[in-house]
Amino acid sequence: MQEFLLKSDILEIAERLRGPAQDFAGKTVLLTGGRGFLGRYFMEVFAEINKYLPKPVTLVALDNLITAGKEGAKVADYPHTTFVQHDVIKPYKWKGPLHYVIQAAGIASPFYYRAYPLETLDVAINGTRNMLELAEKHNARFTFFSSSEIYGDPDAKSVPTQESYRGYVSCQGPRSCYDESKRVGETLCYIFHEKHGTHTNCIRPFNVFGPGMQETDYRVLPNFANHIKGERPVSVYGTGNQTRTFCYITDAMVGFLLTILKGVPGESYNIGNPKPEISMLELVKHIETVLDKPVACNVIEYPDSYPADEPNRRCPDIRKARLQLGYEPAVDLNEGLRRFFTWSNRAYTGEP
Repeated sequence: MQEFLLKSDILEIAERLRGPAQDFAGKTVLLTGGRGFLGRYFMEVFAEINKYLPKPVTLVALDNLITAGKEGAKVADYPHTTFVQHDVIKPYKWKGPLHYVIQAAGIASPFYYRAYPLETLDVAINGTRNMLELAEKHNARFTFFSSSEIYGDPDAKSVPTQESYRGYVSCQGPRSCYDESKRVGETLCYIFHEKHGTHTNCIRPFNVFGPGMQETDYRVLPNFANHIKGERPVSVYGTGNQTRTFCYITDAMVGFLLTILKGVPGESYNIGNPKPEISMLELVKHIETVLDKPVACNVIEYPDSYPADEPNRRCPDIRKARLQLGYEPAVDLNEGLRRFFTWSNRAYTGEP
């Protein structure tokens, strides 16, 4: 087990999936974005579930390693796993059986997608089409990692947000390259399902966090953890009253894999934890409780590097995933924060 993930988390995910994961036995899975935050978990979890499957699942993991960081570039020698350095914006040929295609490649950090807007569009649109064509050719189940960002900034009556909500998103702005690319990716899935009968599912993750997030990820919890390790005040942008819900990685991975295994063809699923919906200032209070010490906090204006048009609220309605997949988050916020900060205190440098 590599140091950037918690062995206990991988074991927990594999154990919670012990029944459903039997459907992977003897199958071949192609995973894109294999060395990203989520991709590394997939590789570890598949290696773990192979220990109890009657026939091992064969995993083929692709990544161009551009945003993988030093953690992602370290590719362990996993049994029944092949890693290929490949950019999904170029077609990929695979000979032999293929049963599942997981399109998890993408540029998700606001810092990076603002710096690389065309590449962000390219991977979510052309990369997704290439993988859909591969799935269609092999009659494989296809899963696309979309985002809760496709909802934009929902009005109050649409929070918690159901999958049927069509979104309130600007096509012109610093977030548009990411938000709209994910929306087009979902449209491609819809077209392939309707026109070609491809078994497609879209996953809309809501603020997933956990060990393995790069210190330079620039999202809220890695930012906070970096500042706390470096004994500097954390920075809360805007008023600090914008709200989010946070989903610990073990719950998220269980939801992702249940979607891949059990998703109804053509359907999209919110995967996250709907409780508690808290403001960024309240998040700081939760961290103080977990760390059992005060956390200095400055409320500041958004920096120029941060994309404008941040949603005021983001909270998932997960009734669909509960009913159709049997998905149920099990790790509460404070426990997730405890695990994350215990890990980040060892893994992060705290340097500005």
